[in-house]
Amino acid sequence: MQLSEKPVKEINFQQLFSLNRTIAVVGLSAKSTRPSYEVASSMQAYGYKIIPVNPMLAGTYILGEYCYATLNDAAAALWVEGIGIDIVDCFRKSADIPPIADAAIAIGAKVLWMQMGINNESAAAKARTAGLQVVMDRCIKVDAAIYLNRRTQ
Repeated sequence: MQLSEKPVKEINFQQLFSLNRTIAVVGLSAKSTRPSYEVASSMQAYGYKIIPVNPMLAGTYILGEYCYATLNDAAAALWVEGIGIDIVDCFRKSADIPPIADAAIAIGAKVLWMQMGINNESAAAKARTAGLQVVMDRCIKVDAAIYLNRRTQ
């Protein structure tokens, strides 16, 4: 089974990708060779707004977008512009996910996405209880490409 074929309970990817257009990428690197950069760049090319979140790079620009230290900082700045964060895409260790999930809940995100190799059941359960859709151990770039390809056929 390929990673993109892992089952996800009760997720309608067609709706997820068509209704949610703003993605905060937590742990986004400025290095073009890093997976986080490649994924964010692809999502941006697919037409999604990318919001970099990385405390080590806060105040810089990645992929032409201002980088914030925290999700809360990003949400507050975007709120002034009338923009909300729809998807929180995590490029952090599984153990680092609980505070990210808490922040995703607090800012009103709709989706908590943990990239391939990232799983945290307790954070996922908390996010689901708060009404977020949760995806774990999957690549958003791969799933978006599959959805976008199907949509254009």
